Amino acid sequence: MTWDPLQREILAALGHTVYRTAAATTVALPDDPLLHALLRAAGRDAEAPDAAVLCREWMPTARLRAPSAKRALWPRLRALRASTPPR
Repeated sequence: MTWDPLQREILAALGHTVYRTAAATTVALPDDPLLHALLRAAGRDAEAPDAAVLCREWMPTARLRAPSAKRALWPRLRALRASTPPR
């Protein structure tokens, strides 16, 4: 499970320690240019904690080439980008 910054802050305030497993930090993403472009559109990069989860949801990318799939995906990408904290 991944925790967003607000959740980590709340857990720390409650005295909990959030641990991260080594497997969660070393997830290899497919070398698919479309997936990397979608991550950028969502305001993420390959090192983002939720990048692997998002890529699994978007795969297979062949189905994303249909116009109706693209139209359905853009509102979600915009919402993800809006929820990304500024760097």
